[in-house]
Amino acid sequence: MACNRLKRTDLQLIELKDNWKFQKTGDTVWLEASVPGCVHTDLLYNGLIKDPFYRMNEKGLQWIDKADWDYQTNFYVTEEMKIHKVLKLDFKGLDTYADVYLNDSLVLHADNMYREWEVDCKNLILVGENKLKIHFRSPITEGLKKLEAYGMALPAANDFSEIGEMGDKKVSVFSRKAPYHFGWDWGPRLVTSGIWRPVYIKMYDKAVIENLLITRDSLGKDKAKLTATFEINAVSDQKLDLIIKLANVIKAKTQIDAKAGIASYSLSFYIYNPELWWSNGMGKAHLYSLKGEVRSGSILCDTNFVNIGLRSLKLVQKPDSMGKSFYFEINGVPVFAKGANYIPNDVFLNRVKPENYEYIIKSAVEANMNMLRVWGGGIYENDIFYDLCDKYGIMIWHDFMFACSMYPGDSLPFLENVRQEVIQNIKRLRNHPCIALWVGNNEIYSGWYGWNWQEKYNGKQKEQIWKGYENIFHQLLPEIISKYDSVRPYWPSTPFQALDHPLKFPLHLDQKDYDDKGKWVNQSGDVHFWAVWHGKKPFEYFSEWVPRFVSEYGFQSFPDINTIRKFSEKDDWQITSPVMNWHQRSGPGNMLIKTYLDYYYKNPKDFESFLFVNQLLQAKGVVMAIEAHRRHMPECMGTLYWQLNDCWPAPSWSSIDYYGRWKALHYAVKKAYQNILISPVVEKEFFRVYVVSDELKPIQAEMILSIKDFSGKELWTNTQKIELSENTSKIYFQTPLEELLKGMDKRKIVCFAQLFVDNKSIADHYFYFTDIKNLELPKPKITLRTDKDMIVITTDLFAKDIYLQSDKADVSFSDNYFDLLPGQFKSVICHSSTKIVPGKDIKIITLTDSY
Repeated sequence: MACNRLKRTDLQLIELKDNWKFQKTGDTVWLEASVPGCVHTDLLYNGLIKDPFYRMNEKGLQWIDKADWDYQTNFYVTEEMKIHKVLKLDFKGLDTYADVYLNDSLVLHADNMYREWEVDCKNLILVGENKLKIHFRSPITEGLKKLEAYGMALPAANDFSEIGEMGDKKVSVFSRKAPYHFGWDWGPRLVTSGIWRPVYIKMYDKAVIENLLITRDSLGKDKAKLTATFEINAVSDQKLDLIIKLANVIKAKTQIDAKAGIASYSLSFYIYNPELWWSNGMGKAHLYSLKGEVRSGSILCDTNFVNIGLRSLKLVQKPDSMGKSFYFEINGVPVFAKGANYIPNDVFLNRVKPENYEYIIKSAVEANMNMLRVWGGGIYENDIFYDLCDKYGIMIWHDFMFACSMYPGDSLPFLENVRQEVIQNIKRLRNHPCIALWVGNNEIYSGWYGWNWQEKYNGKQKEQIWKGYENIFHQLLPEIISKYDSVRPYWPSTPFQALDHPLKFPLHLDQKDYDDKGKWVNQSGDVHFWAVWHGKKPFEYFSEWVPRFVSEYGFQSFPDINTIRKFSEKDDWQITSPVMNWHQRSGPGNMLIKTYLDYYYKNPKDFESFLFVNQLLQAKGVVMAIEAHRRHMPECMGTLYWQLNDCWPAPSWSSIDYYGRWKALHYAVKKAYQNILISPVVEKEFFRVYVVSDELKPIQAEMILSIKDFSGKELWTNTQKIELSENTSKIYFQTPLEELLKGMDKRKIVCFAQLFVDNKSIADHYFYFTDIKNLELPKPKITLRTDKDMIVITTDLFAKDIYLQSDKADVSFSDNYFDLLPGQFKSVICHSSTKIVPGKDIKIITLTDSY
């Protein structure tokens, strides 16, 4: 096996990534395997299974998770390697139940996908060829054993055990493994096993840095004082030099008398004239690249590189007239959180490459987001994810990996396993300035109190289950955070209000939750708002109920036709076909999309038209929510829609599909999340125009409002100079609706609202006074002309929802699904690796073409 040496220091790392083979336990034939990887992708690459995402192939692959699997490789060790005082095997991630054998000796029992495992192998490793074998026990078999031993089933709302041919035996809660692998209401049930992160041989003679923590002691305009805490693993008692460098310049150095074993040592240093780290849209996300070194005399023992951002980031909860605030404050400035919920980019994690991470985070940045929520049913992400969020100023609301289930938290082995998992991951991630909040779990508190989970259990069982919950989320996690990352806030669950405040849902409020004017009061914490979709309420409900911070809400759509083609055949192209229903994991979701579509749009003429219009529908609903939330700042200070991305191709709540294609929603969000938003709305028989500004200083602007018919004729206009207040929402125009529209036909007009600064348009909005299905839209003639990578679009009559569609895989556009009035020019940048010919490579569709 080739040696991939990662560091030329006393510490030597060799990645074991070559010559891996795998087999189903008991088989006689060994097949080629990829490491990192998993059983499903190895079977796929060897041609032994069909694409799990195609049509209903997933259904026939449920046998895989019930088998045991073996992986093995041989590697060569030289005499030079063998003489090192310390020789270890370092497994960055084993999924999940793994027995590791080195030269036929059992060296490790692993049982947690989220943990890193190190094994001292000095006495077992041989000069010459060595054999490493990993036996993966079925996560289903192990889960069934634990279920039987526990004596009762636990709630697991999204464990799709029926698809897994297990009836109602939901075993996901007993394994420390990504919950979404067992199914979710937007993803498949494909329960993986395998070596999902790299494996290394680790060799050294002196000492290594187990962890390097940088903490901020003080932060002023002139200087910042910081402390570097080295966690050193020393082979013997010895003198060591600890050094901190910035841009290769020594900032601090000290000598220590290190004792054999693991211990922590600290030294302080200063950064003068510090530049701050800001979230996207507020300023530059400035990073300082620090290098920690450990030396023994002239020998460099080990190095550790850390990027830090100098910032203060707080969760502010103060009593006010509505209850208690819930917002984030960066460097003393309140910030409205604009973003989305993030899930793993693939059900097969080894397929997510650095360029995929770069693309998805850049897409969030391009859509003007400043926060993503790492959802609790996935994984603690790879380092590159957090590095990119640091770089681009994306704050992270970070759940721990518990979701929609109760867990056996009364089991001491389970608790200890979780303890080690959480300590490892906090220590790995705590230097990242992007991480804003640690959150105990996703929807477990609300599930226990709001989803009738308790009804299946007697009093003693309820007490046992709830005790397990408290052990994990009210005791273990806050204790660990207090010890290892005390500067960050902890929130026990999402959604949550307070331990002394019962959780309220918009559909379950009573009279005391309103003031004498009918306003929702006694609000605190965060809310998952699912009255729209699950509660089947109309989109207008988003404006009626605006919580303090909305950490989940959304609406589904299908991906576009190019993605549909990837997983289906033409015979499947009906929303009620077996294949489309199979890929829909939210119950009656496909028909629910159709039901909502009929509320707001005319019936599309065919399946492809339906795909187009259902994306418009999704964008309409989510943007209505975003604008309502932003209009209500500072009472509401956060909106994170569900969800940013997909883990397979399917109808879902995502704004970017599995193949990276932006849906109409993502283009709409890009506009709705701009720092300055102009938002017309009808409220209580008044036409009002809000302007929301996330800028940190007042701005002098000109606001032009005009109502036009679809030929472009102006019927009414209003122009005024305004000063946009910083970091707030304000009404800048209002008039009685009836008076405004006197003599006009709502079905034939559009209000175009614009903001200008120094004669440059900075925000605009098309507003309609009736539902889209009621509009009497003309059939426009669209004209395209190209100038290099720029497409310029004009129209003779009003064009609703212009969609630039291309079958070329690498074609993308800077804007899409937009409205256009006669006399306007719309410039769109086209990104493509090959020359694009309009009319041939780009097809234009408008809403009127879909009927």
